[in-house]
Parts: sequence; C-alpha cells; structure tokens
Amino acid sequence: MTLPGILEIVLFLAITLLLAKPVGLYLTGVFNGDRTLLRPVLRPLEGTIYRLCGVDPEVEQGWAAYAAGMLLFSLAGLLLTYAIERLQGALPFNPNGNRPVAAALAFNTAASFTTNTNWQNYYGEATMSYFTQMAGLAVHNFTSAATGIVIAVALTRGLTRRSAERIGNFWVDTVRCILYVLLPVCIVGALVFVGLGMPQTLGPNVAATTLEGAKQTITRGPVASQEIIKELGTNGGGFFNANSAHPFENPTPLTNFLEVVAIFAIPSGLTYTFGRMTGNPRNGWAIWAAMAILFVAGVAIALPAEQVGNPLLTRLGVDQTPSAIQAGGNFEGKETRFGIASSILFTVVTTAASCGAVNNMHDSLMPLTGMVPLFNMQTGEVIFGGVGAGLYGMLVFAILAVFIAGLMVGRTPEYLGKKIQSYEMKMAMLAILVLAADTLLFTGVASVTTAGTSSIGNPGPHGFTEILYAFTSMTGNNGSAFAGLNGNTPFYNVAGAVAMLIGRFLMIVPILAIAGAMARKQRVPSSLGTFPTDGGLFVGLLVGTVLIVGALTFFPALALGPIVEHLLLVAGRTF
Repeated sequence: MTLPGILEIVLFLAITLLLAKPVGLYLTGVFNGDRTLLRPVLRPLEGTIYRLCGVDPEVEQGWAAYAAGMLLFSLAGLLLTYAIERLQGALPFNPNGNRPVAAALAFNTAASFTTNTNWQNYYGEATMSYFTQMAGLAVHNFTSAATGIVIAVALTRGLTRRSAERIGNFWVDTVRCILYVLLPVCIVGALVFVGLGMPQTLGPNVAATTLEGAKQTITRGPVASQEIIKELGTNGGGFFNANSAHPFENPTPLTNFLEVVAIFAIPSGLTYTFGRMTGNPRNGWAIWAAMAILFVAGVAIALPAEQVGNPLLTRLGVDQTPSAIQAGGNFEGKETRFGIASSILFTVVTTAASCGAVNNMHDSLMPLTGMVPLFNMQTGEVIFGGVGAGLYGMLVFAILAVFIAGLMVGRTPEYLGKKIQSYEMKMAMLAILVLAADTLLFTGVASVTTAGTSSIGNPGPHGFTEILYAFTSMTGNNGSAFAGLNGNTPFYNVAGAVAMLIGRFLMIVPILAIAGAMARKQRVPSSLGTFPTDGGLFVGLLVGTVLIVGALTFFPALALGPIVEHLLLVAGRTF
C-alpha cells in the first residue's frame, strides 16, 4: 500500500466519524418531530401534504399497518415506474427519441429501483428518456431510500418503547425523511456537483467532430441531480452505463471523494440516532465501531491484493511495483483520474453500503479483491450498509449476538433491557436466512442451466463468480456487478427482479414484526448478570457473529469462485 492511499482512507474514515454525530442529531430531531433548522420553513408544506393525502400525523400504526403501508407504497411505485418505461416513447422530455422499454427489462428495472437496488441491465444514456430518468428512476431514488431509513427508525422505536402497540406512522416518517433530509441535501449537493463539472441540462445530445474528422455523439442530461441522490440514498445506478467511472458523473478526484463520503453519511449518522433514541449514545457508538472494524478489514484485504498486481505478469518479468513513474499493481479497469487506492476505497464503500455506484470495473479486480465486495454484500449489507438497511440489518445481528451470549452463560438473553424470546429469534433468523437462500438458490439454478450460463463472459471459476456476484448484488439490493455477465436476457431480467423483491421485502417484514413484538415488552432492570451492549466485548461479539454467519453460509460458494481462481493464479495457471 502507498502512503497517499493510506492517508486517503484514514481521512475518509475520520470524516465519516465526524459526520456521525451532527447527522445523527438532525435525523433524531426530524423523526421525533422536534424543531429543526428547516422545520419553520417546511412545516406548512408538510401539513399540506398530509391534508392532500388524508393522513393524520398524530395517529401512529402498529407494525402490521406500518408494513402494509410500506408494501402498498412500494407496489404503487413499482407499477408506476413500469408504466413510465413502457410508455416513454409517448411521454414528454424525450428529445433523443428513446423507444419504449421491453417488458422483461422494464419489470427488472422497476423492481430494481423500487427495492433501492438500481441494478441496470441497460445502457442508461441510450435506453431511458429524460422523463423516465427523472420521474421514474430519480423519484424512486428518494422514495426507496426513505423507506429504508424509516424502517430503521421504526425498529429503533420498537426496541426503546415500553408496553406500546405502535411504532410510528409510515406515511409521516416517509414525508419527513424526504422533505427534511433527502431533498435539501440533494439540492445543495447537485449545485456543488454542477460547480465541479457535472452536466445538468434537459437539452438533447450534442454532435461533435473529432480532430480526425469523425462524428461523435456526446450524451448529456440531468446528471448532477441524479448523481447526488444515488450516492446519498445509497441507491447506485448511473445516468451513464459507465456509472461513476464516467467523467460526466465523476469528473475529478474531489468529486470522487465527495461521492464516497455521501454514501456513508446517513448510514453512519443513523447509528448515533439509534444511540440517542435508546437514551444511551454509547449503544450507537458500539454499532458504529463494529461497522468500522468490518470496513477497515475489507480495505486491508482488498488494497494490498490489488496493489501487488497479477502474479502471472510478475512471472513474465513485468514490473508492477509502485514508483514515481507508475501506479503499479493491477490497473486494469481503473481510471487514471483516481488510481488504485481511490478505486479500491470506492469499491469497498459501495459494497459495504448497499450502493451500486462504481468508479471502476469489478470484473477486472484480482480474485481476492473481488471477494471483498462479494463478502461485504453477503453479510447482509450491514457494514454501514444502505440508508436504514445497514442499521436494521446490524440490529438483527445484535439480537443474534446477545442470544448467543445468553446461551453461553445460561441466562435469558436481553437487548436494551428487553428479553429476547423465541418469536424474536424466529423473525431474526428468517431475515438472515432469506438472504442466503435467495442468493444461493438463484445462483445454483443459473449455474446449471443454459439460460444462466449462456450469459457469462468467462469460463471456469471467474464465470461462476460473475453469476454469484450478480445474485448476491441483487438479493442484497446493492446493484453493482461483474460486468462480464450479460444480464439483459429474459432469464436474468425476471429471476433478478424476483430476487430483488425477495431480498428487500421478505427481510423488512420480519424486522417490523420484531419491532412490534419488542415495543410491547416491558424493560427488565439491569443487574450484575446483564450483558452490556455498549462496550468493547459486545463490539467484538457482534463483529464475530457477522463474520461467522457470513463465512459459514457463503464459504463453499466463495471457494468455488474467487478462492480457487486466486489459487490458480498463484500456481501460475489459468482456467
């Protein structure tokens, strides 16, 4: 690893830590209905929205009603986006004459953006009209991100309330999240990105003549406004097919750094929100520390593996050592604007969070490097994770961790003063196992059928990794991909859409059930036998639980893909 690369990673982690408290405090105020900086300005608009929608902000919901509202809202968004895609040829803001999207691809895309996955089996700049990009996809970037955040807040309320039947109001929480959090930050962020060189226009593509006399079409559009929400909301998905490797989406190293900071800003802040709402900020910092340890471990594996380079080239006498005249290492698939360290930082961040944005091609990573983003997603995207999704996923692991601790000492497990009983454990295990089953079953089917294997770009273990990565990413609602796989086929469009819907909603519903069950419980007074959940021992147990569950579940699949590919390279062989 080079010194500049290490310093960049340290600076990034320091900024993430510094942002956690102010962002967390603001989020706490928003969801508690407290007076915040923007409340005097936006409160009349918030009230108008409630009146138009027939929502009483004073009435809260039980977990079942909260879940029903979330599911209906998501279904309506999915159907609306599908309709926009299918009808885009007749809709406005289509200066480039984009045609209607094919049915299977439209279904996959609608499911993708509804679930905050933003998996793209299409060329964004060539397939979608401006209207589809703005009214369909960008709107979902706000609504799906807000859905994840409010589920985390609802679970936090369930863990902290006593003898309560209600965990909040889905409609109120969603409106406040979009109105007070996502929209204001994105307006400012879009203006900053425009100032740093990103396009923001409704004008048509531009025809240009190169120095050699060839004709070239330069694609542009409302890029900056979509770029900020795709990062802030951990949505991923790019206006352009090259995503954040495209110079219009990511012009400079500064925009690259701002993008990765935006990806972690809300997930990091939500841990402090959790601590404040539980009445003990140390609870939140313990969750943050566990996430940070897992993140640093991923960077510590990925960056050296990529910086060393390809052993096959070393055997041929190629110098891959970093120096003043070369970056060294494996530079395939990376932008010279960013280099290896910034590319690997982006790779680990975007897969630790459930954000599919990429600034380099993951298919070109060395096998061990590629295994890190895979494993990040296979943990359930809990290493900071998506907005809201990272916190509620980590809290499920926290419940599992205290259950294990209770078994070891022969005591009924407790979390935040509430007993963890069979119902909560069943729901927690359902949420964890549904992700593993979804990923592995779809990967298995794709690996043994012509419909699945005909799309891979490479034979052997790398081709298997491409399939495994695709269904891991779709199930985990990440959206990044090993680009060697052609996903725009009927099989992958339909199977991928189903995998994304299962990975999102069959995890959220059990989590809301846990929230409802925990809200009804009384708190148990602390005693000498109470396991503290705000100290180093709990952090270690939580990290160990995440790693063990992930390793036991996915190690056989990883062994067939990136691990065996790495061993072949070390042995000087290719498949």
